[in-house]
Amino acid sequence: MKVFPVHLRVRTGVRLFSLAIWLAGGGTSRAVAPLGGQGVMQSKHNLSVSGTGTVRASATATDPAGSEVCIFCHTSHSASHQTALWNRYDSGVTYIPYSSTTTKAVIGQPTGASRLCLSCHDGTVALGMVRSRRLNIAMQSAIATLPRNRNNLGTDLSDDHPVSFPYTAALAAQRGDLQMPPRTGPVHLDVNGEMQCTSCHDPHGNTYGKFLVMDNTGSRLCLTCHNPSAWLQSAHSYSSKRWNGLAPNPWPHTPQTSVAANGCENCHSPHSAGGKQRLLNAQEEEQNCYPCHNGNVAAKNIQAEFSKISVHSVLATSGVHDPAEPTLVSAGAMRHVECADCHNPHAANDTGKTTPNGVSGALNGVRGVNVAGAKISQISYEYELCFRCHGDTAKGPARVNRQFPQLNTRLEFLDANGQNSFHPVVMTGRNPNVPSLKQPWTTASQMLCGDCHNNDSGAGAGGSGPNGPHGSSYPPLLERPLSFADTAANPANSALCFKCHNFVDNAWHDHVRHIGYTACGTCHDPHGSPKGHLMNFDPGIVTGARNYQSTGTGHGTCTLTCHGKEHVATSY
Repeated sequence: MKVFPVHLRVRTGVRLFSLAIWLAGGGTSRAVAPLGGQGVMQSKHNLSVSGTGTVRASATATDPAGSEVCIFCHTSHSASHQTALWNRYDSGVTYIPYSSTTTKAVIGQPTGASRLCLSCHDGTVALGMVRSRRLNIAMQSAIATLPRNRNNLGTDLSDDHPVSFPYTAALAAQRGDLQMPPRTGPVHLDVNGEMQCTSCHDPHGNTYGKFLVMDNTGSRLCLTCHNPSAWLQSAHSYSSKRWNGLAPNPWPHTPQTSVAANGCENCHSPHSAGGKQRLLNAQEEEQNCYPCHNGNVAAKNIQAEFSKISVHSVLATSGVHDPAEPTLVSAGAMRHVECADCHNPHAANDTGKTTPNGVSGALNGVRGVNVAGAKISQISYEYELCFRCHGDTAKGPARVNRQFPQLNTRLEFLDANGQNSFHPVVMTGRNPNVPSLKQPWTTASQMLCGDCHNNDSGAGAGGSGPNGPHGSSYPPLLERPLSFADTAANPANSALCFKCHNFVDNAWHDHVRHIGYTACGTCHDPHGSPKGHLMNFDPGIVTGARNYQSTGTGHGTCTLTCHGKEHVATSY
């Protein structure tokens, strides 16, 4: 077939040239830049002397090729065997393709249009080195190859969106959060059904910036193929929060100005990603969250909470967390915690709890372990998230020694033998008579892990900081002080207990007497105990036989040695 319009490219614009390339077998037929948009002549892909970018040719009397536009990619003669009348040389290198523990696609070496794009964008072939000229076209400022920046991808493509793999309905179904792009839409696969650079980029039109085939505000382009199940209900998809202008810039690689407008790119970068697996902006997991959650975009500064004395230690490990890891950490595996262990960035939102014991939107869509020890894909109760790490997983030594040691917090809250006592987290308590309770608490109430383990400067403690067990000045991540030392308990050093319990009532005169000598934790285990009334002595303070027996409502006996005084079935 005779393809004559090629030499008319500069005079007639991009449309006629694109038709010629298609007729020559260059790929699928689709519209290029809309009328009035920025075509090749006005874009950085115009490498001729008339180009407006910093990378362009230098036309001389002996090298007039520098004034031509299409020559840097196409030629009507001496073209390579590849499609699109290709005028460039393949670098011939072997690339490092994208890979991750969560991808289901089989990704190999770049093929088709992606291979053509890389003849410039891998930075190994001189920009002016074309097949139709014996000598390289001279470039201004002695620029030979594409300068090393986000446009120069190099030969390591493991930090770039994968290309040149068959994108099939079976793959989309297997991955679970993918969907096939519409056949007639701007995002398209090549003639072999493969995802290529040209699926997202139109080299001949730059109407939407970055040569994208469509506007990506709100990640419209990304969502053509990616379809996380709860994305449209997530705050990252709808929040109108904007950057306050204080350094650092949370979105250095995007032109967008709000969380909703950035969408996926709040956390991900399709090229030159800092975290290669899953194309995260930063390699350190928490650094993908901090840029917005440091008070410069989101209203609360969560980053500052991790500098407190007691924290969920997101900074202690890096590169250990993996979305494909087991729900429960197996014996011998490195224990760790990252933001994404407790929050699902594709599902989290700012809605409140629908039930008092339910989960807020911040914990929407996270996995956990239920009260029976079964792994679940989405929690319904806050404690199910806590049990993932504080239940059946391998742990270190207990913070406080106990007469009846138990490292499995899930079991501490269960009434396995009808004798256990526990704070009412997974079910209401067994004791119908707790006269020390302050309103609005009653013996029919249930509580949350977060009623005790929370930010000491958050709303629960009367402050204005963010809620949640990110950090606290009081170990172990307590909302208020709680002393486990052998010192008198009072509303200051045991404020956590005094938050819900009133120990000055006449019915509790023995408690008032005892806490004048030692802390609440000397006798009581805050989570649960195989004995009644949370009795589980600290052996470092209470010695001897250490036997407590309930003898009825408000009555009991103790056999123990405490502060040098021996008690033998002493009643109260």
